[in-house]
Formats: sequence, C-alpha cells, structure tokens
Amino acid sequence: MGRDPVEREVIWHELYSATRDFGQKGPYIDAMSAIDIALWDIAGQAVGEPVSRLLGGCFRSSVAAYATGCYYRGKEYLSGAPEEFAAEALGYRKAGFQMLKMKVGLLEVGRDLERVAAVREAIGPECALMVDANHAYNSATAVRMARGLERLGVRWFEEPVPPEDRDGYRTVRRASSVPIAGGECEYTRYGFRDLIAGGCVDIAQPDLCAAGGFSEWLKIVALAESFGVWVIPHVWGSGVALAAALHALAALPPFPHTANPIPLENEPVVEFDRNPNPLRDELLEQPIRCGGDGRVRVPEGPGLGIRIDTAVLRRYATLVAA
Repeated sequence: MGRDPVEREVIWHELYSATRDFGQKGPYIDAMSAIDIALWDIAGQAVGEPVSRLLGGCFRSSVAAYATGCYYRGKEYLSGAPEEFAAEALGYRKAGFQMLKMKVGLLEVGRDLERVAAVREAIGPECALMVDANHAYNSATAVRMARGLERLGVRWFEEPVPPEDRDGYRTVRRASSVPIAGGECEYTRYGFRDLIAGGCVDIAQPDLCAAGGFSEWLKIVALAESFGVWVIPHVWGSGVALAAALHALAALPPFPHTANPIPLENEPVVEFDRNPNPLRDELLEQPIRCGGDGRVRVPEGPGLGIRIDTAVLRRYATLVAA
C-alpha cells in the first residue's frame, strides 16, 4: 500500500525476498502473481496502452485457441462409452475449434487409449489433438501411454508424471516422439530453470496467475528460448486470467521466427476451457469469446483491456473470518 505501481519489478523483488524463507512456491507466489498482474494493468491504464505493448509489442492481434474438454465428469463418465467423448469433441469441432485437448489418466491405459482413438476418429486427422494426464501416471505407465498416443498423432502429452518427478519426465521424454509439456505446477524462474535445464519438457507451461505474473513470465520466456523450449501458458480460472494470457501471447515471438507462422508448429496458442465457469463467463462486463474461426482476439483497451462486473464479483465473494 502506498507504493508507486510503476515500480513493479522493485515490488516483486521486495515481496519475494520478504517471503523467501517459507514462500518460494505455492500460495505466496500465487498472491504475488495477482499483485504483479494488477500492477501491469495499472501501468497500462496510466499510459493508455495495452499490457501487450508494454511487454514489447504485438506479434498478433488474435490467438488461435484450443478447446479443453472431454473431462471425467463423475462416475458415469468413468464408465461411459468412448462414443460419448467423441460426440463432445465433435461439438467443439463444429463450434470452430481446430485444436482440442482432452483428459486421460483415470482409466486403464487401454481404455483411455480407446477414448483418445474415438475422439481422433470423430474430429479427423486435420484437427490437432493433445492430451493432459494431470500427473496421473508413474513413468513406466506414462511411457506405455505415450507410445499409444504416438500412433494417434497426438501433438503433446501434458503432465505425464508428478511435477516433483524430474527423472520421470526425462524418462518419458526420451521414450516418446510425442512432445512432453508441463509446468502449470511450477513457480518462478527458479522452478522453470530446473524444469527446462533438466531436459524435462519440450513445452513449458507457466500459469501467469501462479508462476509470478508478467514480470516472471518475461524471465521464464527468455530462459526457455535460450534452451530451445517453447512456452505455451497454462490458462485456467477467471476472465482476468484469460485476458492476462492473451496479452502475454500477443507479445510472444513465433518459435522460431518464420515468414508463415502456423499454430502449434511455430505459432503460440491459447487454452480455452469449455467447462462451465462463472468467474470466466460472467465476471467481465464483456466476456472474452472465441470466434467461429477458432481464434480469440486480444483485448485492445489500456492495461488488460477488461472491466470487472462488480455485481458478479459481489455475488461470488466469500468473507473469511480472521
């Protein structure tokens, strides 16, 4: 309180240093991420520029989106036929999405591969398909899964093993041609230094709302680029989180630079979760939507370019007694 919001780098370092002994990961960094994102928003509003321009300028005004869906929704989905997941996936395809990420990891490898195969058949070979295990496997099981995913043309295998299992990440990565993605459970440049330099991932997935905000995002991207690792952020939560990710992606260079950027080849993409979420769908006065072309426009106003619906905020606010 009472600090100059433009001094966001100074504030970040002071906050981190004050909590270093006990807060290098987890809720302390989550809170710092929120503060940092707010400071970048304030700075952008102060000078009348979008955050994406403050980050260095825009390579793109819209970002190709992939739908995240085909979750396990209760016991009926655990026992559901693969055709049910295929029908859901086809709905995303018809809505204009040209990329889809689905969940795996709660069933036996064979049954989950049947689900992935059914989704692949439904959406066709031209639609990119990724899978996310939410660290459900040990390395041996993840290798079995990865080899099955290779045959189905999966574009990345996300969080195959627990985030602490760096050796497991390396084992799966060496055993499979499917790119390995991870990092949504990692924090700050220091955590990503170990993940990236340790040869654990092909794709790093920092979440701006957890990994340290925009200030750390810039450092994580620079670190990843120096190791030839692509950065595609994990995006889940509120409309604010989605807006922040879009600004970060607008300023992210193609990987590598090319005269004809192609989504998922060398052009970044944004995660667009398709599950009901009022903090994403209702919180903003103008909710962020995906167009029929499968792309999401980057907000153009100053700062994050969004306005919060305070009535919705009050509706979902929770008071916690001290």
